[in-house]
Amino acid sequence: MVSLPLFLLRHRITVEPYLGDSAYGPQYGPAVADVPALVAESVRMVRAADGREVTSTAQVIAEPGLDCPAGSRLTLPTGRITTVLSVAHHTAPGLPVPACCEVMCE
Repeated sequence: MVSLPLFLLRHRITVEPYLGDSAYGPQYGPAVADVPALVAESVRMVRAADGREVTSTAQVIAEPGLDCPAGSRLTLPTGRITTVLSVAHHTAPGLPVPACCEVMCE
């Protein structure tokens, strides 16, 4: 499997992986800073993990294996903090195309 070339990932984001809810609200893992990504801040309709149709205002492409489940917090290059709506892992075993992780954010 070919990974996405790092020179295409021009932005840097910070990821706080969602761990679940507690009596005090959502819980997040330790922040992982300086994650290479390609960020496009544009509005799209997407389907969230629970099946609702929601509006996404940022799309992030990152390397495969990104630990970023739905509900995680991302800090975008602009400094805006957003929540992950859905994550798609794109692979094409045996084909000469790069694998990547696509993250849709609120």
